[in-house]
Amino acid sequence: MLRMAASHPPCFPSRRWLALGWADFARRPGPGLVHGAVLALFGGVLFMLAYDRFWALAGAFSGFLLLAPILATGLYAISRALERGERVDVHTVLGVWRPHDLRLVTFGLLLALAGTGWVMTSAALITLFADAPVRNPQDFLRVVVLARDSMLFEAWLALGGLLAAPVYASSVVAIPLLLDREIGLWRAVLTSWRAALEHPLPLALWAAILMLTSSAAITAGLVGLLVVVPWLAHASWHAYRDLVDASSLPEAR
Repeated sequence: MLRMAASHPPCFPSRRWLALGWADFARRPGPGLVHGAVLALFGGVLFMLAYDRFWALAGAFSGFLLLAPILATGLYAISRALERGERVDVHTVLGVWRPHDLRLVTFGLLLALAGTGWVMTSAALITLFADAPVRNPQDFLRVVVLARDSMLFEAWLALGGLLAAPVYASSVVAIPLLLDREIGLWRAVLTSWRAALEHPLPLALWAAILMLTSSAAITAGLVGLLVVVPWLAHASWHAYRDLVDASSLPEAR
């Protein structure tokens, strides 16, 4: 039977996860920097294409945070290899997307659907209820964020949180678990929910750290993603290892 790794873990183990994640990144920085650069480039292209449609861009960047965990799966594999004392090379990263195992691909498509749904919902909310057209970041700040007689920004945040919370609970443990062990997709998702329900405070804090750190990296001209993406990905592997005891399951082939 799949069990949680500890009945009474430290209330706020995020500091340990971050420290271990940084150690993994420092040992093998190359793959992490490549992941961060690819995601930063994608964000830059997205920004250029949709700069004058910020009503959509705001949702796209926040939806991007929903997809980031699945895009960083190769970095979980590196942390696993380092933990086992195995050699780390390009096959370590690419091997997680082996064609005979579609569990991660399927989960990625489901997360993409959730992200697309949020982009469309965000765009509809802003275009329908904003007091003036929102075409660029300055308009978003003036018309949505700083509007005195409107609760649009608060509603936008609340709606985003309402979508993000179940997606986060479904994926925080499920993605590294699918990488690590032979387990069905829905069982992995249920395990992730169980971890979230049994350890709500540590995982709520972890969600806040992921969101705030990623948002800061995006706000800093996307350059921060070069470091933040691999750091948080490696740290997320260690969060999984602390929260779930999957030793009863066969290792993923």
